[in-house]
Amino acid sequence: MADLKYYDVILKPVITEASMALQEQKKYTFLVHPDATKNQVKEAVEKMFEGTKVASVNTMNYSGKPKRRGNIFGKTAAKKKAIVTLTSDSKEIEIFQGL
Repeated sequence: MADLKYYDVILKPVITEASMALQEQKKYTFLVHPDATKNQVKEAVEKMFEGTKVASVNTMNYSGKPKRRGNIFGKTAAKKKAIVTLTSDSKEIEIFQGL
């Protein structure tokens, strides 16, 4: 297990139609480090975004897709996605506002 700091856990937000629809339920989607645990994701969100309180974290692992270019075979990088649910009295995450 890698020694991850809270600023290394969250890589970037996921901006899709489905993830934007979940914001009405106070659910936000992020790509996270593949070695990050649910507790590390919760801690990172609460530290990076002031005033947020995390109720739950759901994570999904994605293995790399097989790709080929000519005779060379390989795989894309593995990813991990986290859906973070905030409590009802929590402050909204501002990076998603205005999208």
